[in-house]
Amino acid sequence: MRNGIPNLGALQAFEATARLGSFSRAAEELSLTHSAVYRQVTGLEERLGVQLLTRVRRRVAVTEAGAEYAARVRHHLEQLEKDTFGLVSRSGMGRSLHIAVLPTLATTWLVPRLPDFQRLHGDIAVSLSVRTLPFQFNDHPFDAAIYHAAQIWPQTAGIKLFDEEELLPVCIPELVADAADPLRALDGLTHLHMLSRPDAWRQWYQAQGKEYLPSMSAGPRYELFTMTLAAVRAGLGVALVPRFLAQDELARGSLVAPSPGVLAVSDAYFFSYPVSSERSEALIAFESWLAGITQP
Repeated sequence: MRNGIPNLGALQAFEATARLGSFSRAAEELSLTHSAVYRQVTGLEERLGVQLLTRVRRRVAVTEAGAEYAARVRHHLEQLEKDTFGLVSRSGMGRSLHIAVLPTLATTWLVPRLPDFQRLHGDIAVSLSVRTLPFQFNDHPFDAAIYHAAQIWPQTAGIKLFDEEELLPVCIPELVADAADPLRALDGLTHLHMLSRPDAWRQWYQAQGKEYLPSMSAGPRYELFTMTLAAVRAGLGVALVPRFLAQDELARGSLVAPSPGVLAVSDAYFFSYPVSSERSEALIAFESWLAGITQP
């Protein structure tokens, strides 16, 4: 009996609270009550004899010892999740894959195409998790990842899905309905920015040989393209987005490109997996399917 290992529920409650900075948010994520999470974390601290969190009114902060312990607990929880997925994939219950993917690419490009994969491979369950930054596969419970980069990640193998090609400005038609000169259609419009591409608008203006004014950098900033596109649809301003994300709405006329200028992008979208691990049949099938829907 492993008497030195705390209860798994207590470890999950502590990790979620440390990561989210709130008992309430941790309770929501774990589908528990606020008091249940609080009791779990408090009981864990009493068992360890170490203060992991500090409580100041409604605020929760992680102590130095708590931050180190949370990182280690998170690593082991993710490894346990990865091991569980691996067990299921090898059992008679069916095969499974756990893929890390960019959120906007998942919702607008990958998920709408997954029914085709399911029709071909109905015994393979494809689970998706969001990751927006590069990571090491050894530290995360993923079989593969779909990401945006200049080249395929080191120590991985896979395929290039497609080039991003270009960013173009888009907005709702009403914002530029009265613009007589397409070259000046963006004048006076709020410029919406992506946190991951802070210099995109500056580079776009440089590519068009136009001046980038300080007022253009004052607009709102969003973390995801889904947020940016939602702001565009709400009429909050004009944004630079990859053409493939907006092409359907441009074709319908619900969005317009107020200026003919584009910004060329050399990066692409890739699918890859660690070379240190043997590919499962499920992973081979998924890669083959992706190649079939993206390669000419």
